[in-house]
Amino acid sequence: MQRFALVGAAGYIAPRHLQAIRDTGNTLIVAYDINDSVGIMDSFFPDAAFFTVAEKFESFLDAEAVAGRKLDYVSICSPNDLHAPHMRTALRHGADAICEKPLVLDAADLDALRIVERETGKRIYTILQLRLHDSVLALKAKIDAELAADPGKRFAVDLTYLTSRGAWYFTSWKGDLRRSGGIATNIGIHFFDMLSFLFGGVVENRVHASNDDAAAGVLSFHNADVRWFLSINETYLPDAARAAGKRTYRS
Repeated sequence: MQRFALVGAAGYIAPRHLQAIRDTGNTLIVAYDINDSVGIMDSFFPDAAFFTVAEKFESFLDAEAVAGRKLDYVSICSPNDLHAPHMRTALRHGADAICEKPLVLDAADLDALRIVERETGKRIYTILQLRLHDSVLALKAKIDAELAADPGKRFAVDLTYLTSRGAWYFTSWKGDLRRSGGIATNIGIHFFDMLSFLFGGVVENRVHASNDDAAAGVLSFHNADVRWFLSINETYLPDAARAAGKRTYRS
């Protein structure tokens, strides 16, 4: 049984991590969040310690280490700009980190984190859930077969993802470019990962437009060129989707 800590326990995605920890036969020993709306923990790990102050959370981890109780993993579900410091905290407390995407907002942080990995002997892992979907795996098999028959083939892809958000979004950390990284990292990051899984590494990234509620550009991969458009503004929804009362659209 692996022993987990959870950072960002009051966040939207935290229940998925709690369920995964439980369903894989592991245990949560402690959770941390500056907010205390964490009643969901009662459904999974009611006996886990919980802190709203970072220093108290880290003191708990230190006490566990002194007592010889090894921490195996820290699951990180905090706002995007806090991922890097929370991963460092995990590694320096002798645990591997499992972090939501994006891992960092500044590529320079990746180099710094690699140094901490080497110093501690611990690793950072991220969530690559779309790579495991049956439909994505089937599509990859089809693409790989076509590339095997024609290695020089390039695919042309249009990706549109619209997911409406209300006024709350711009008050939250998600609406703060410095904290979230913007629309592309908030709602596009999982799709970009899926595309690199399907078509190989990124060759070129061109952003044609970017503002508070929409972004567009072209991503060139080894085997494809992808035009993408992302928005949280409901005015971009197709008429048919709006007439049906839908607030999300993918194509």
